[in-house]
Amino acid sequence: MKVLVVSDSHGWGEILTELKGRYENKVDAMFHCGDSELLADDPEMDGWIVVRGNCDTEQSYPNDLTEEIEGVRIFMTHGHRYNVKMSLMNLQYKAEEHQADLAFFGHSHLIGAEKIGQTIFLNPGSITLPRGRSEKTYAMVERNRRETIIRFFDHKHRELTDLQQTFAN
Repeated sequence: MKVLVVSDSHGWGEILTELKGRYENKVDAMFHCGDSELLADDPEMDGWIVVRGNCDTEQSYPNDLTEEIEGVRIFMTHGHRYNVKMSLMNLQYKAEEHQADLAFFGHSHLIGAEKIGQTIFLNPGSITLPRGRSEKTYAMVERNRRETIIRFFDHKHRELTDLQQTFAN
């Protein structure tokens, strides 16, 4: 399984179109963790699996969703409803409820990945307004039977090799 994860694009539709053009036929799914600030019928949102962020006005985006791709359960939310700027504890409980292998979220604009229990939590950072680092980022997640590899890229598609992480499944 290979998926693209982006968050907090805050109206920058061109980058979503660029990412889609670059990866659409190379990944199993493209996830947007909210705060796109675009409407569901905007062409830039076509092809993305999207949740609603605290800056989104689009009512049709769900607050949370669970997808299964090649037997991998993915829970996604923006994060503001789970207080992710303070702790991942609430999100961890929700991910466990959904028996998620992976939990994708945004909101804090802080890039990172960690494994808590059996779930890998991923925040791809912000593709427009990063915090903690200067790079505008997105993530690629590749999972096979043995491991999950998370790679981060800047908006110019350069890999940030110092941030790559590999987790045993």
